[in-house]
Amino acid sequence: MDPDVGSNSLKTYTLSKNECCSLKIKEIEGGKTVPELVLEKPLDREKKAVHKILLTALDGGNPVRSGTSQITISVLDNNDNFPVFERNVYKVTLGETSVKGAIVMKPKATDADEGLNGEIEFSFGSRTPDILLSIFDINPLTGEITLKGVLNYETTKSYDIDITAKDKGSPEMEGHCRVHIDISDFNDNAPEIVFTSQPKPVREDAPSGTVVALISARDLDSGDNSKVTLQITKGSPFNLKPSFSNNYALVTSGALDRESFSEYNIEITATDSGSPPLSSKKSIPVSITDVNDNRPSFTQPSYNVYLKENGVPGSILYSVSASDLDFGENAKISYSILDSKVQDVSVSSYVYINSDNGSIYSMHSFDYEKLKVFQIQVQAKDQGSPSLSSNTTVHVFILDQNDNAPVVIYPSSAILGSLSHQRMSRSAKAGHLVTKVTAVDADSGHNAWISYKLAEATDASLFTVNLYTGEVRTKRAASEQDDSSQRLLIEIKDDGEPMQSATVTVSIMLEDGLHEPILDLRQKAAEPSRKTGRITLYLILSLASVSVLSLVTFLILAVKCMRNSSSSGSCCMRGSDCDNYKNPNRNMQIQLNTDGPIKYVEVLGGDMMSQSQSFRSCMSPMSEYSDFTLIKPSSTTDFTEVISVLDASLPDSTWTFESQQQKPPNNDWRFTQGQRPGPSGATGGPEVAMGTGPWPQPPTEAEQLQALMAAANVSEATATLGPGTMGLSTRYSPQFTLQHVPDYRQNVYIPGSTATLTSNPQQQQQQQQQQQQQQQQQQQQQQQATAQQAAQQALPPAQMAAQMSAQMSAQMSAQMSPQPEPPKAAQTPASKKKSTKKEKK
Repeated sequence: MDPDVGSNSLKTYTLSKNECCSLKIKEIEGGKTVPELVLEKPLDREKKAVHKILLTALDGGNPVRSGTSQITISVLDNNDNFPVFERNVYKVTLGETSVKGAIVMKPKATDADEGLNGEIEFSFGSRTPDILLSIFDINPLTGEITLKGVLNYETTKSYDIDITAKDKGSPEMEGHCRVHIDISDFNDNAPEIVFTSQPKPVREDAPSGTVVALISARDLDSGDNSKVTLQITKGSPFNLKPSFSNNYALVTSGALDRESFSEYNIEITATDSGSPPLSSKKSIPVSITDVNDNRPSFTQPSYNVYLKENGVPGSILYSVSASDLDFGENAKISYSILDSKVQDVSVSSYVYINSDNGSIYSMHSFDYEKLKVFQIQVQAKDQGSPSLSSNTTVHVFILDQNDNAPVVIYPSSAILGSLSHQRMSRSAKAGHLVTKVTAVDADSGHNAWISYKLAEATDASLFTVNLYTGEVRTKRAASEQDDSSQRLLIEIKDDGEPMQSATVTVSIMLEDGLHEPILDLRQKAAEPSRKTGRITLYLILSLASVSVLSLVTFLILAVKCMRNSSSSGSCCMRGSDCDNYKNPNRNMQIQLNTDGPIKYVEVLGGDMMSQSQSFRSCMSPMSEYSDFTLIKPSSTTDFTEVISVLDASLPDSTWTFESQQQKPPNNDWRFTQGQRPGPSGATGGPEVAMGTGPWPQPPTEAEQLQALMAAANVSEATATLGPGTMGLSTRYSPQFTLQHVPDYRQNVYIPGSTATLTSNPQQQQQQQQQQQQQQQQQQQQQQQATAQQAAQQALPPAQMAAQMSAQMSAQMSAQMSPQPEPPKAAQTPASKKKSTKKEKK
């Protein structure tokens, strides 16, 4: 109420903020307003039992005056909650020797209501079987479960009981839980001995290990209480051989003598591993027969076979071999596979064996991920009567192959083939962990080693993926220029051969703040910007162009290097090629000064049995002439026709000619000491007139070449020549002396010169008369030849090289300048052939 009137009287009401009620103004008679409190939503006492609301009344005066009143609302309870257990399933282990009245467990339940609505009573479920009601009991007030019957592990190993908790409200509400009780075993059962096969007679000479009977033992208990060990009486020639779980073979362990003991009564004792241990005994009779035999024997007690998975069915795994010391039918062995289990399946469904040769074959391909190793019991049996056998174990190890690709397990959306959406703030710094990709590989070893790689990205400079952990982190801080939607294609590879891979796509939204709304990432990822696609295309084209140009350049350089390395006539040969030409039994090099027109001339010879020689020449760029000519002699029985006239500018300039046989020097090439070539301008001896001897004056290129040869190898080149003999000789190859008809010197053509070697009839007649005497003295003269005699035949190499360089340079200059053609010498058969070949060229 407000005593004021008019505008200063009560005008309106306000209600404080609350969760349950709102204010409604209602007018009554006389124009008065009355506030009404209206309930907006149902009340929940369990969440909030009391609500306090402040009501404020305001007048219309100035200043405004108000009055307040606090309204307290108490919520009354209603039975709207059912009892709730702490667990839905309780698990308890109880020993089978537990006594009556033992407490099994005490489940706990609560009710959120109060009063009678919160009081709980416990009971077994309405469908609890009678056998459980006879064994267990429950306290309705506390819920405590006790034992009132006898437990037997061998009869029932576990129990499941349904417990009900019910309140006293109206209507009643109830909750349920399940109690699972496992019964633990106690060693209260003795082991039992069972004969799998009845014992059969044993030959008196049966070797140790012969199977007499198969025995198994079983125990109704579990765990260690069911593990049984069999033993036999000591002193008997038998033994028990364990094969697999609680199965044994009764075999012979020593020599048997039927005449001493025709029958054995073997006592077997079975003892379990419980505490305290329990045991039982049983006897087995064994008869000894008078048969003499030997059992087959395998080459190895066991075999290890390593087989790759995914093999071809029917392929051979291994071949076992066994031998028998017997003879005839008793030595013939057949192979078989003993029945055993591999993953609860008979081993015969995996492999089979050839009974004749012991080859084991696979019946289907193996999968390493399903089966890694298994054993095959192979038995070898002879054909005697009765037959004897022995067993061996073949261990088959399956080798893993990389036949499984990595599988992405996180992000989980990638498993379903959809995008993985992630959010990241633009304020994230470098090294910020965005997400982590996790994958597994069903293979093993290197085949299961997984690496992660960022294959594609909207901006490769923004994110990086750890190679081994798959962590996606930022490489730098994000900027405003970066696209809000980033898409990463991560490739996952294993380390196998061949490599298997998988991919996962991660879509990352860059947000300016934590509460920025998420855009439709899938639509954004499906519509990449045209600008990014165009830049990517340009980058791909640029990289492809650079790669093609690099490949072409590399191929051109490789071809040039191969040609240069294989070039035998190049002046820039590799060291290996030069070393080959320096082989002492292959060649001799004649080296000119580097200033001359000819760099060098090589005379190559074959081995001791070869009839071929090879010449190699290199011309300098200063040389105008590139022809090198071999002249055919007038006699076709001494040389074959000239092989080729080649251009020295080509990389390979090699000429080869053959001689049918090696012959002694001809008299045409023998002359006295005074007729030997000397320095330019030297005169002949008193017996030779100027210009009429075999070597014209002044000295020509033939004279220079002879001097150069002598200088290059003074001792070796002339050690085997007689006085007056001139010839070209390799350093260590067999002596090759030029023997021709008397007019051979007329066939010699020296390039760049018009001079020829003419024959002197008088001198020729004198030389023919002296030929016989010279041949008799040749052997002695070869032994007496010394380096001093060789030095008299030529100038020192340095002096002769300088003189040859000056003369050849002058001659080349004269040839390169225009000049009238000099008078030609009389043509010989060789010069005619040279002219003909030059015309053809």
